[in-house]
Amino acid sequence: MIFEDECYAIRGAIYAVYKEIGCGFLEAVYQECLLREFMLTGIPFEAQKLLRLYYREELLDQTYRADFLCYGKIIVEIKAVDAIAPIHQAQVLNYLQMSQVRLGLLVNFGAYPKATVQRILNSKLRDD
Repeated sequence: MIFEDECYAIRGAIYAVYKEIGCGFLEAVYQECLLREFMLTGIPFEAQKLLRLYYREELLDQTYRADFLCYGKIIVEIKAVDAIAPIHQAQVLNYLQMSQVRLGLLVNFGAYPKATVQRILNSKLRDD
C-alpha cells in the first residue's frame, strides 16, 4: 500500500473532525475544520491547491483546484453527501490522471454514523 503512514495521519485528522462536529454541514465547513486539524497535527498540506492538467503529456490551460494536496503527493477531495456516487469516484480518478498525482482520498463527511474515506489509485503512474 503506497503512502500508508501519510494516509493513516490524514484519516486520523478526518475522523477527529467528524468526531468533533458530526455530519450535516456543508463541504466548506468540513474543509475549514480539516484545514485547522491538519495544522494542529502537523500534516503538511496546501488548501485549494491549483494543479496543472495534462493531456497526452501536454500541459493544458485549464486547471483544477484540489480541496487539499497533502504531503505534496495525495489529493484529498471532500464531499458532504448521503452516499458517494460513481461520479464522485470518477471525478477524483480523472483529477489524478490528468494532474499526474498517484493517490487520492475521497472523503465523505455526510455519511452516518461515521465519515468515510476511499483510496483511489492512479494506476497509470508507477509506484514511488
